[in-house]
Order: sequence, then C-alpha cells, then structure tokens
Amino acid sequence: MSEKTLAIVGHGRMGRAVEHLALESGWRIAAILDENWHTENARSALNGASVAVEFTAPDCAPDNIRAIVQAGCPIVVGTTGWYSQLNELAEFVQLVRGSMLWSPNFSVGAQILVSLARTAGELLRKASAFDAHLVETHHSAKKDKPSGTAIAIGAAAESTLGRSIPITSVRTGHEPGTHELIFDAQFEQIRMVHRARDRRVFAAGALLAAAVAKDLR
Repeated sequence: MSEKTLAIVGHGRMGRAVEHLALESGWRIAAILDENWHTENARSALNGASVAVEFTAPDCAPDNIRAIVQAGCPIVVGTTGWYSQLNELAEFVQLVRGSMLWSPNFSVGAQILVSLARTAGELLRKASAFDAHLVETHHSAKKDKPSGTAIAIGAAAESTLGRSIPITSVRTGHEPGTHELIFDAQFEQIRMVHRARDRRVFAAGALLAAAVAKDLR
C-alpha cells in the first residue's frame, strides 16, 4: 500500500473540510492547489501526492482531471456539473491508464437514498395514483442545478417507475444539501429525505474513496 499523501485541489469550503479531516485521519498533505493553479505544471504541483481530491467548479474540473491523471496521480472528483464531458474524460483516463473515482455525492446516506429510490419506483410502478416529485435544496453559491445527486436519485427512480420525475431546485442561504423524493396520492404521501447536516460528510466520503484510489496507480 502506498503512503497516504494527499493533494487537495480547490481550497474553498469543501477543500478546507477535506484538509481538516485528512489531517485528523493520518494523511499527509502534499499540496493544496486553488482554482487558479497551472495545470501544465501538474506533476511538480502535486508534489508526489499518492492521490488527489478535487472539489472546484464545473468549468475547472475537466482540465484538472486531465492534468492530474496524465501526471500519473489517481483522482477523486467531488465536483458536479461537468458530467456532459464524463464519457470523453472516462475514455481519456482509460487511454492514459489512469485512475478516476467520481460521484455526485460521497455521503453514504445519499448513496443509500439512490438505492431506495430505485426500489420505490419499482413498488409504485403500477400505482398511477401517486405523483412523483424531487426537491433539492443547496446553499446559494452552488452553481449547478439540479444537483448531480438529484439527477442520480431521479434517474434511479425513473428507471423502475417508468415515467419522468420533475425536479425543483432551491438555492438559498448556507444549506449543505437536502434531497427529498415525494410520492403523493389523494389521501396519503410518501417522503424519502436525505439531509446533510454538515459538509464534512462529503469530505469524509471523499477520503474513504481516496484511500481506495491511491492504490490504483
């Protein structure tokens, strides 16, 4: 197993959360790169990190992924909103024999909600009396909407429900992230909710992924 050395790409709220939890968990921070770092100097900028964790912005993530993977460093990507380029980037990672782990949400609870949404859709497929709707709420600075997590939850439910589910996005205040899947009939309602109380839940999940990714190089 390689040494636990971490490059943090993006030093906003999520990057700082990753930094604090990484230090508490025995990681050595090899590099902290803000959104303006020069990707052409990736190998030296990474400073020998065994894995990079990326939380930046949708317009930065693709270039960061290419540069870091080409430099021979596995990457864990928590940024959302760039998935229109996912297939292209996945092919690039495979071409250079790199490693990338990505997720719209590294929270364990959110991943469980995706699975529950798929099961709920299957159970309600023939219950046409139930309308379905998905509401996601995030802090006012979040740029992409709907969130990557909402898209994943909606897709999971739609795959078994057999019909589309509208998504409402709310951007307000400092909310880390709440996703609510609602099935509503005339006399009853089913609600499935995941609420992140602290953004550190995403940082903790990203570090779990980094512990796996560092040994994939």
